[in-house]
Amino acid sequence: MTSKSSSQTNPSQASAVTVDSRWKSLYKTGGAAALTVLVFIPIQMIVFFVWPPPSTVIGWFTLFQGNALVGLLDMDLLLIVDYTLMGMVFLALWAALRRASQSFMTIALTLELMGVTTYFASTAAFEMLSLSNHYAAATTDAERSTFLAAGQAMLATWQGTAFNVSYILGAVALLIVSVVMLHSHVFSKATAYVGILAGVLMFVPPTAGTIGILFSLISLVPTMIWLILIARRLFQLGRLE
Repeated sequence: MTSKSSSQTNPSQASAVTVDSRWKSLYKTGGAAALTVLVFIPIQMIVFFVWPPPSTVIGWFTLFQGNALVGLLDMDLLLIVDYTLMGMVFLALWAALRRASQSFMTIALTLELMGVTTYFASTAAFEMLSLSNHYAAATTDAERSTFLAAGQAMLATWQGTAFNVSYILGAVALLIVSVVMLHSHVFSKATAYVGILAGVLMFVPPTAGTIGILFSLISLVPTMIWLILIARRLFQLGRLE
């Protein structure tokens, strides 16, 4: 007969049994990556509100010539870093949760890495900086028209299919991981539910007009809470013997 004390094992005790301590360095790396993304989010919001992204190619070229750093930040320079770091977070989550559902965690990790790769195909920050420099140095209207057309193509790529696909893939990966958390003692139920909320809100990409921007901003609240909870737990797992 199982004793009462052994049948009521708390989550932290259960995790010590189900989590492989050989991944401690990965857990710590994932926790640090989550905290770094958490720090970058308010910086990105401040840049967005203080220096709203221009709506025209000329506006972007002018911004880059006036302040290249602000131009790069407005064109999601930090988001490039965010996506890379989130790949590390999901890798750590795969290691922590793979015993709960190796199949679904592998699917989630694959979708997240596909999202990261797809996002890189949409980035245009440094390309726009280069085009703005060429536009500023152009001496004829024909040259300027060429660089304006190239800049318009870059803007279309930046907010086009690749970005939207990467955004949705990230949302699906987050939902899968959060559902797996519900069936595991490694992370709390609160962490799982916050992740599900963030994932659902992320199904409307910021490129979907005003409603998309609204949903993306609202999704940042549960996302930041989720990152705090994830980082805290991953650091705890990294200290398990």
